[in-house]
Amino acid sequence: MRGSHVCSVVSSLVFLWLGVAAAQKASSWKTLSVRSYAMHVYKANGQLTISGNAPAIIAKGGFSGIFPDSSEFAYQFALIASSPDTILYCDVRLTKDGLGICLPDIKMDNCTNIPDFYQQGRKSYLVNGVSTAGWFSVDYNGTELGQVSLKQSIFSRSPRFDPSFFPILAVEDIASKFKPPGMWLNVQHDSFYSQFNLSMSNYILSVSKRVIVDYISSPEVSFLTKVSGKLSNNTRLVFRFLDESTIEPSTKKTYGSMLKNLTFVKTFASGIIVPKKYIWPVSPDNYLEPHTSVVDDAHKAGLEIYAADFANDFMFSYNHSYDPLAEYLSFIDNGCFTNLKKRKTDHGKPLIISHNGASGDYPACTDLAYQKAVDDGADVIDCPVQLTKDGIPICMSSINLMDDTTVAKSQFASQTAVIKDIESVLGVFTFNLTWDDIVKNLRPKISTPFSSFKLDRNPRYRNAGNFMRLSDFLDFTKDKDLSGIMISVEHAAFVAEELGFDMVDSVIKTLDAAGYSNQTAQKVMIQSSNSSVLVKFKQQTKYDLVYMINEEVKDAAPSSLAAIKKFADAVSVEGNSIFPENRHFTTYQTNLVESLQNAGLPVYVYTLMNEFASQPYDFFSDATAQINAYVQGAGVNGVITDFPATARRYKLNTCMHMGNNTPSFMAPARPGDLLQIISKPAQPPAMSPMPLLTGSDVAEPPLPPARTAQAPSLASRMQAHAAIVVTLAMLLACHPLV
Repeated sequence: MRGSHVCSVVSSLVFLWLGVAAAQKASSWKTLSVRSYAMHVYKANGQLTISGNAPAIIAKGGFSGIFPDSSEFAYQFALIASSPDTILYCDVRLTKDGLGICLPDIKMDNCTNIPDFYQQGRKSYLVNGVSTAGWFSVDYNGTELGQVSLKQSIFSRSPRFDPSFFPILAVEDIASKFKPPGMWLNVQHDSFYSQFNLSMSNYILSVSKRVIVDYISSPEVSFLTKVSGKLSNNTRLVFRFLDESTIEPSTKKTYGSMLKNLTFVKTFASGIIVPKKYIWPVSPDNYLEPHTSVVDDAHKAGLEIYAADFANDFMFSYNHSYDPLAEYLSFIDNGCFTNLKKRKTDHGKPLIISHNGASGDYPACTDLAYQKAVDDGADVIDCPVQLTKDGIPICMSSINLMDDTTVAKSQFASQTAVIKDIESVLGVFTFNLTWDDIVKNLRPKISTPFSSFKLDRNPRYRNAGNFMRLSDFLDFTKDKDLSGIMISVEHAAFVAEELGFDMVDSVIKTLDAAGYSNQTAQKVMIQSSNSSVLVKFKQQTKYDLVYMINEEVKDAAPSSLAAIKKFADAVSVEGNSIFPENRHFTTYQTNLVESLQNAGLPVYVYTLMNEFASQPYDFFSDATAQINAYVQGAGVNGVITDFPATARRYKLNTCMHMGNNTPSFMAPARPGDLLQIISKPAQPPAMSPMPLLTGSDVAEPPLPPARTAQAPSLASRMQAHAAIVVTLAMLLACHPLV
């Protein structure tokens, strides 16, 4: 059967998660007010509970961040991949014949394919006094819904699983099919069902006699009052708080005002669920504000408390740097990812190498980004060297100032040009301006690689920090707890031929002047995608040389390995060269890392980011899961990342040092497993075969000597070109074409 096949496939997948509830029975769990929370399962609107025990995991709709909410796959995978005591959560709706079913939305067209079967079924009803149009469960009996399938209701999540048939499950199905450690039923819109002579309270009282229901929640006082005292003593009633300004339908009071009268809530409930912002409010521009007293207030009233609305792939406070684990850990303070002490001498595997400093939090290559990278525990911080018009080596993420500075809004914007030897887009380049031009007239600009997803980075500090010369960078790093520095050199041949500067010579002289050629405390790493650059460094220095493979390849031929070994000590590779992606699903693991390491070449993967849009679905929109896949799964020696803090926490976690008690979620995700579950009609088109890195790909002619003063410079040619453009513009203005 399809279900058993899926079970055999997904059981091989693992869920990297917090480590907050596994193998820690003796731990004392604390929270904001020395109490404990429970944690929800991956990227659904989860709930956090308060008790003296380890946090319970409550899976809203199952593993709904990947599979359709409330589907068999979602519930099944939540139990397989998460903690063994995971509680399954069901939003209960009633059908025309009084059957209780699990659906995430009262409008069925938002979460099922019902319009495909009942095209004329769209109705308009009052829901809590609001006219609402759509398809509703009250218009169909259980038999009529038998052909309807659940679908992904969040548009940012993959619809690839939708063509599989996901039947709507009854509450009894959840209990019988999955036998969960606990069941949570959420009831909303009780008064809506009464319009159709259906009683949600009667249904809940009835079903609780047939299956064990551990929790019943509702945002409606009248419903909880109806069932209070009529259920098993083991069933907890939980009052759900909605947005503070929303009016509770039976009391006609806002939920915000009701939060101030928890003693009243205690008369009909044993606990409350609150949106997470009730505990950690955020400012209008999405930064954390001081936590509230709601946890203490609930406990003083004798209530348990649960937090809701967590999701890995939703927007959350900028303070968490798009790291869902960081957000969860702000609600709990125990487990194998918490209370981690930075060990200053721990610069072992995986090596944490910054990418333009902590460029996920501050503008790239600024003093703020570098200081943050050091504070966050980077082992190595990097400087991508560019040269200015006056030949000064500076740290700048791109040779094109349009990328990470405010040059587009400066007086230098008129100098834009396309230089095909560098890139095919308009730019103002570092060599167009002197160091004084840059430092006195431009400001840094934080990178926003996923602005199309509206995932901005730290907007309060969008233009913060100061630019740094290579000499400034070296002065900064000298007394820092680092195992080394990495200097990246690109476009050296172009700079020599067109600008008359020797980049290799400039870097070596600056390192010598800073005393780096005579010290052993910090390793100096030179990275380049040009073998000719590394060959020249090898001839003149004893620095560690890192060859960057800047194309996607599936493996390295013996000829390329032999060529690389002649000039490099390590290799950096793109993530897609390790786990190739097809429509954001990993397909398989290549042999590249193994081949390089067998040749004696350590491997660093680049560039890791926290934003969920940067990661394949296999990593569950979790940057920690991504790191684990590369380190534990692929065995890389280091990671190059925009967010060193996430990598450092992973490196220090104690989950991986628990022997036979290591939680199952610490096993790395297996590439290609999710792709296998997708039904054949929905499979993405097959990828073109990835190439093999060959010796000819690596080999380059020696770097050319720097251009002599007699040859016309690129700058002079660009100035002449600009003068011609201006002259033509003036002529056209005076003599317009007819």
